[in-house]
Amino acid sequence: MSRLYPLFATAGLCAVTLATPPWAEDAPPPVDQFALNALVLSGQSEDAFLQAFEAGDELTEFSFDANRGVGANVGEGHRFARVPRADLAGYGEWAQHFPTREGGPNATSCIACHAAPAPNGAGDVAMNVVVDPGHTGDPALFLERNTPALFALGIPQRLAEEMTLELATQRLSTEAEACAKGIATTALNAKGVAFGSLTLHRRAENPCKLQPDSSQLSGIDADLIVKPFGWKGSHASLRGFTRDAAHNELGMQAVELVGDQDGDFDGVTDELTVGDLTALTIYMAALERPVSTIELANLGLQEMSEAQRRRITRGEVLFALTDCSSCHIPQMTLNDPTFSEPSRVTGYVDATLPSGADPAALGLTGDSAIHVDLTQDQPNNQIKLANGATHHLGAVERRNGQAIARWFTDFKRHDMGAALADPADPTGLGAATFMTRSLAGVGSTGPWLHDGRATTLDEAIRLHGGAAADSRSQYLNLSQQAQQAIVAFLEAQVIYTSGEEDH
Repeated sequence: MSRLYPLFATAGLCAVTLATPPWAEDAPPPVDQFALNALVLSGQSEDAFLQAFEAGDELTEFSFDANRGVGANVGEGHRFARVPRADLAGYGEWAQHFPTREGGPNATSCIACHAAPAPNGAGDVAMNVVVDPGHTGDPALFLERNTPALFALGIPQRLAEEMTLELATQRLSTEAEACAKGIATTALNAKGVAFGSLTLHRRAENPCKLQPDSSQLSGIDADLIVKPFGWKGSHASLRGFTRDAAHNELGMQAVELVGDQDGDFDGVTDELTVGDLTALTIYMAALERPVSTIELANLGLQEMSEAQRRRITRGEVLFALTDCSSCHIPQMTLNDPTFSEPSRVTGYVDATLPSGADPAALGLTGDSAIHVDLTQDQPNNQIKLANGATHHLGAVERRNGQAIARWFTDFKRHDMGAALADPADPTGLGAATFMTRSLAGVGSTGPWLHDGRATTLDEAIRLHGGAAADSRSQYLNLSQQAQQAIVAFLEAQVIYTSGEEDH
């Protein structure tokens, strides 16, 4: 694998005195956001992207140590905690950290947990995280979360951004009608997904003031922002999700999260620079997409018998006939496959950073954004075929001029039934409510469900309830052979890495 030399900050970023700088030896130095910006603004956008991607790769793989601020002052002399410790509430201890800690820290690197079937993948049940958002200190109310894969996360953000823009346009039309008529109701729909209806009442004229009635919305917040990240669909942007995960799971606090403060009381500040977060975001956004075994077989990368192919194809048909595809929508079209960091869409870019800082003051501006064309820019999985040709397996497929994203979700929250409910509902979204999980790569990411309780895909289907109860019943009414065909179709959705990187 060839290596570029990323542009890094050289200023001291550690609040403690060290014999050697924290980026000595093989440690990746902090990434300088302004250096990346300079590349973009000087017309070297491709170099900015490749250097950010490379830096994100190194940051994801690196095992941070105390010099760089990994872990936290949990209390009792500990730096890590596999279970939440709300009982440790002394000065600087677990319960006093800011932002409020949900769990952890429990790892020193990203790939310590995101490792199956390859680096950046999912995690076994041993890698589950335990969180206590309400700081109850009661193990009976703790929530457990399985580790998801990190591949191609630019896809769900771009889909969500385009859906949000559609919904915003529909809201604007409803506002105009309500101002003219006094009341207006609109059925909301984006990329074929119904999100219920929004009613607006006029409360004043000249200027028009409206009162929204959001009671008939379905699977989305009142702000109409589609949030594709987190088991509950609680994070809109990949950057925000990464920033939060770094704090909770690694104890690595980003500058944009806490400024120059030591929010986890470990004696280190500036643990992740703004540039570090940009690099991590770009890296995960531009990782290779999940594929199917039929696609691999068609390219000569995997052997497959005709019987296996027929069973997978039959399973795909049955997946639709049992209405599983009504929530796990197999594919959507991207009008614009360009991922941007910072995002160009309101709701996916920070107007103010969590620290209170102005993003522009720290180098996060639209004119210096790094762009990634999801149909061609992924450095990985550029496959050399037997005939000598190169096939870009990592890129999103283009067909008839459109980008086809196979993400198997509707990006909505659904009630999944009492059997899958969390023991507590600290977010108020519903203890049994979860966002439709993407099935992209699902054959490679077991165990399954939010807490990894399902050890087979058949078991995962049987545990569905609530809004999915009818589909589960249809599945259970099939013959064993038909059920096995659906499972075979799901198992055929895999993560494939060539082991070669073209950067």
